[in-house]
Amino acid sequence: MELTPELRKQLLSWQQSEINGAQIYHQLAQKLKEPENQRVLESIAQAEQRHYNLWHHYTKTEVKPQGHVITFYSLLTRVFGFTFAIRLLEQGEAQAQAGYSEMIGSIPEAEAVMREEDAHEEALIDMLDEERLRYVGSMVLGLNDALVELTGALAGFTLALQNTSLIALTGLITGIAAAFSMATSEYLSTKAEAGADGKNPLRAALYTGGAYLITVFALIAPYLLLENFYVCLAITVAIAILIIAVFNYYIAVARGQSFKRRFLEMAGISLGVMALSFVIGWLARQFLGVEI
Repeated sequence: MELTPELRKQLLSWQQSEINGAQIYHQLAQKLKEPENQRVLESIAQAEQRHYNLWHHYTKTEVKPQGHVITFYSLLTRVFGFTFAIRLLEQGEAQAQAGYSEMIGSIPEAEAVMREEDAHEEALIDMLDEERLRYVGSMVLGLNDALVELTGALAGFTLALQNTSLIALTGLITGIAAAFSMATSEYLSTKAEAGADGKNPLRAALYTGGAYLITVFALIAPYLLLENFYVCLAITVAIAILIIAVFNYYIAVARGQSFKRRFLEMAGISLGVMALSFVIGWLARQFLGVEI
């Protein structure tokens, strides 16, 4: 079959994607401890290699895995877990499937590749079982409470106290106490449910408290580093929005959910509470006549 320059370029692009995927899935399989997860990932790696061989049959050109892409997904796995990395990789393959359907007329084997890619996704959905995703509810609880409560508290403290050192001190005491309170509540709640959803009470508490504490220190950091309390509040708002965006993107990819809806909902609640607390702080300062 004579390839046009455009078709050859497209096939080489798919070759690159398939050989990258084969290497990534193989490396992920070696890192996992669960035998069934390893088996499925290895079978997918082999399928990616078969697809590479198919496109190679037409292009007659060898393509090597891209080291920077492999390293990127390896880092993603370390930071966000293998579920997130695999889902992100599958999103890229899903985009390629549209091209496969257009290629069926020229290359009949493209239809089989497209069907196999669909099977990959279904197999992955069935096999994904990662600890951190079992405790997403606990992380959401910690993050959401910290963002809503502490951003609101810091806004109120900013107007009422107007001193970055006092705001930071008050915020730290409030945030750390609330983190321990939330962790304890999550422990008792999970224990009362007798692990019906497979969650360990202590781990659930650690995920909730840990997410809360990380958020606390991130939001208070500007008040520890800068002097202008209005600038600190503006940076805190930006940090809160960034935390909401990053976390919801993680959930959207790992769980296959809508990013926009979750982000707007969580950001709207947090910023709404912050604005209300800002007004309350101003009113408290005006009517109580407190000067610090």
